Amino acid sequence: MSKKTDPDELLIGLVSISDRASGGVYEDKGIPALQEWFGAALASPWRMETRLIPDDRAQIEQTLIELVDVVGCDLVLTTGGTGPSRRDVTPEATLAVGTKEMPGFGEQMRQISLQFVPTAILSRQVAVIREINDGADRAALIMNLPGQPKSIRETLEGVKDADGKQQVAGIFAAVPYCIDLIGGPYIETNETVCKAFRPKSAIRPAK
Repeated sequence: MSKKTDPDELLIGLVSISDRASGGVYEDKGIPALQEWFGAALASPWRMETRLIPDDRAQIEQTLIELVDVVGCDLVLTTGGTGPSRRDVTPEATLAVGTKEMPGFGEQMRQISLQFVPTAILSRQVAVIREINDGADRAALIMNLPGQPKSIRETLEGVKDADGKQQVAGIFAAVPYCIDLIGGPYIETNETVCKAFRPKSAIRPAK
């Protein structure tokens, strides 16, 4: 575990939640998919902390709190555990540790997935802000993502046509400005993968 020391570096926590993957029954694919996507999408300094844990609500909550409060992550993404089955408790754990819900992210994730499968309405992804009053007044954005690599990519960067034109906006386009608003580092993206949207007044000149 390496705590955040550079205020200009985006520290991302990646949490894959699966009984079977954490138990070694099969290989986790969520974290590698996220590592690959961020490697292509981000153009400003970043690094990550990863966790692979079972579908246990108490452990999920403890992991999210550790990544934000102790490690100092600005952004935490989970994969897995957002369906309707009894063992799917990721949204409940996420809401429990949040101080402010951000419902638009979950709404847009389902809207994107519905372009491909009608069962997207069964997904329960949520997003929250977790604020920490430790003197530094820090905050982090925590979001639940799907578990499949293809769905993760589609959710983050949206739906494009054969010419690469955006048809449905992905959720990550709004993340850099959200991180701005909660006091995190200024995130720049590779626009061929995902163009970050900010109001003109919030755009910093290129260095």
